[in-house]
Amino acid sequence: MPQFDDTVTANIATSLAEIPHPSLPKGSSIYGGTKVFPDYQASEGQSYFTLVHGIAHESSVSFVAVLQATRALRKGFESVLYFYGPGSINCLATRGFPTTGDSAFPGEQNLNNSIETFIGEGGTVFCCRFGLALHGGREEDLIEGVIPCHPLDVQDAVIHYANKGAIINSTYMV
Repeated sequence: MPQFDDTVTANIATSLAEIPHPSLPKGSSIYGGTKVFPDYQASEGQSYFTLVHGIAHESSVSFVAVLQATRALRKGFESVLYFYGPGSINCLATRGFPTTGDSAFPGEQNLNNSIETFIGEGGTVFCCRFGLALHGGREEDLIEGVIPCHPLDVQDAVIHYANKGAIINSTYMV
């Protein structure tokens, strides 16, 4: 700790003694655990369609959308992710630093890993080719199992899943 005059040192000690830090030991519950709604499971043939327009690490929108789609998949829904616009670059296997697949900071590959898990568990992932092109992404660099689509497919996919009566979760980051 830097050296301070006696007044500042005394004020630091007083400040630290006012309220214990942390006030609860690690592992203490500070939020209730009551789940309000039933744990719904999919009925036969139900679909859950998620549109993702956000970029990894610019907000939690894209990551949370993949987690929600994975949860829907595990509840028995036919679960589909559709990345478009800037969201398309989330589908690149070539993300990472200093080399592909590396994490320059903890969690850098969270989205890639979650997309791979989603596909591995039976989810379907579409990616707009135009979104890739707008942001310098190459189709050959897509995560294995991601299905590239024509830009006009975004709207028709929404219509397709609306006609099926799917739950549609549209995420967007500005």
